[in-house]
Amino acid sequence: MQDAFNRLAGDLMAGLQGEEVLLCSVHGEDSDFVRFNKGRIRQAGAVRQQGISLELIRGRRHAGASATLSGEHDVDLARLKPLLADLRARLPRLPEDPYLQYATDVHSSERHAEADIPTPDEAVDRIQSAASGFDLVGVYASGGIHTGHANSLGQRNWFDTQNFNFDWSFYLSGDKAVKTAYAGQTWEETAFARKIARAARQLEALKRDPHTIQPGRYRVYLAPAAIHDIVGLLSWGGFGLKALKTGQSPLLKLAEGEASLAEAVSIAENTAQGFAPDFQAAGFIRPPRVPLIEGGRHAEALVSPRSSMEYHVPTNGASAMEAPESVDVAAGALPDAEVLGRLGTGIYVGNVWYLNYSDRPACRTTGMTRFATFWVENGEIAAPLDVMRFDETVYRMLGENLVGLTAERELVLDPGTYLQRATTSGRYPGALVEDFNFTL
Repeated sequence: MQDAFNRLAGDLMAGLQGEEVLLCSVHGEDSDFVRFNKGRIRQAGAVRQQGISLELIRGRRHAGASATLSGEHDVDLARLKPLLADLRARLPRLPEDPYLQYATDVHSSERHAEADIPTPDEAVDRIQSAASGFDLVGVYASGGIHTGHANSLGQRNWFDTQNFNFDWSFYLSGDKAVKTAYAGQTWEETAFARKIARAARQLEALKRDPHTIQPGRYRVYLAPAAIHDIVGLLSWGGFGLKALKTGQSPLLKLAEGEASLAEAVSIAENTAQGFAPDFQAAGFIRPPRVPLIEGGRHAEALVSPRSSMEYHVPTNGASAMEAPESVDVAAGALPDAEVLGRLGTGIYVGNVWYLNYSDRPACRTTGMTRFATFWVENGEIAAPLDVMRFDETVYRMLGENLVGLTAERELVLDPGTYLQRATTSGRYPGALVEDFNFTL
């Protein structure tokens, strides 16, 4: 695929005229999917697809278009040449873009991620064996994802990854289920068995009569899946330069030094250990690591090429959304085995959903608990809790009220499949928090 893309891009660039510059990006996958319901295979299939995006530039004018590739060089070239001609015809009618920026220093790169994943048949056998007797609902996806970039200045970049992502629930009844996931580049049977065993124990606890509590402030444990969703909400404008400069970032007070998080909290864009490409559509290379929050204080912002031009700050290869794609939340010192004991009496929150800002400038978030949320007494799960709504600032939950982060972290790989399998990922610890505010 890499050689085929470079050949196709080279043939397109051979037809450029005058001072035209062409950027080409290719995205593709070779994926297998298996959908489960009641522990049985309900649907299985494979997706083999590849698409290309073209950006034609002349001066400060640019126009772009995308197309699906067939994999046959002559066929694809014959389809793309008229598309390139159409972009050329559009350019004179377009306004100049003052913030246009693309890589002009040639930095070619090649990254092939190693993996040890089971075949789909092997994975299905392992899943069905481990989940025998449970009403398992979920989707298993695996295979390769690749991204390439080429420009007419001579730069060539390639990235591919092989991974698996099993996103599933043990269903009980009504709205009662235990949701979990297992993802990565190396399938470890013992790690998968631990996740199955934990989900099974929580499913048994869900069978007990639910406990009712009043709205108020409680000591809570936020599992890694919940931290993933909370940090995901922060990523909506929280870490980007554009949002900071326009005053729209929910972490503006942190960036301006008016507020801080706990010293234990450090968050980075860790491209070197993530599943996303180490380059972006304009050809800029992403650093292996960009610290976003260090020791509870603002460190750096994600800077897209357009923001770089607008605010005269060097770009660090961020996407146009300026959102992290390979999140790394540093681990703490709390052993996972001691979580319930350290929680004592309080609430174990497995998942959250429907998150939004109730007060964006104050970084106040609201959301609801979901799936396995339990009332804990004396370090033991006592009963399930019905869905509850919380309203809390990140400055409290990850700041003044943070008791500790777990030493163990979980890898969360985005299960999204819009257009193609997602490559965003993150590693998250759990968090023990006191005085957490539930409103309903």
